Amino acid sequence: MDGVAVVTGAGSGIGRAVAQELAARRQRVVALDMNLDGAKATAAFAPDLIAFRQTDVTSPEQVDEARDWTLANFGAPSVVVNAAGWDKTAPFLNATVEFARKVLDINLFGPILVARAFLPAMIESGGGRLVNIASDAGRVGSSGESIYAGAKGGVIALSKSLAREMARHSITVNCVCPGPTDTPLFAAQDERLKEALVRAIPLKRLASPEEVAAAVVFFASEEARYITGQVLSVSGGLTMAG
Repeated sequence: MDGVAVVTGAGSGIGRAVAQELAARRQRVVALDMNLDGAKATAAFAPDLIAFRQTDVTSPEQVDEARDWTLANFGAPSVVVNAAGWDKTAPFLNATVEFARKVLDINLFGPILVARAFLPAMIESGGGRLVNIASDAGRVGSSGESIYAGAKGGVIALSKSLAREMARHSITVNCVCPGPTDTPLFAAQDERLKEALVRAIPLKRLASPEEVAAAVVFFASEEARYITGQVLSVSGGLTMAG
């Protein structure tokens, strides 16, 4: 792999697994996360290949600063992965306006800001790969995650629309939709909900972050150069959506 890959949410979970798998394939990586300690821990996997920067993807100023820093130090990215995400399971009618805005800001507005920041440089450099992490909640819905599902559904639609706009610039845009995955975010959910989800998965276990990262890395690879606008579920068969 050539160039640099920018990965948001790289301080833990799927984002960390993506950053480290790309580095394992000798890709230079910029790991962005608002959790500085988490980003540092990710970079420790391959300090010669992974740089890190504290970045809140909901802040236009911080995203633009991260872009400027990346361009100044490494040049235009060939790969951008939007992996930052957050949620907390709760009934829709219990959700406050503040909670809804936080979920939408992190899960939908964040990818919009990151794409807006980095795509011009990718266009100028001649192309690249944008991979967005959505969720199967955005494809089929999820009880207790209505706002999150709405945000991730937006990411799916955003990915397809950007794929149409960016094709003429040789930039592919694809979307990976994890099902329940063994991440710190999942670990924070209600125990009964977690047990019920595992029972419902045909493969009878959670995904590992590395299994989701494998799909992301494929979309980022040269092998996927003719694939764009696609949505791939990594859910152990839980959501066999058409």
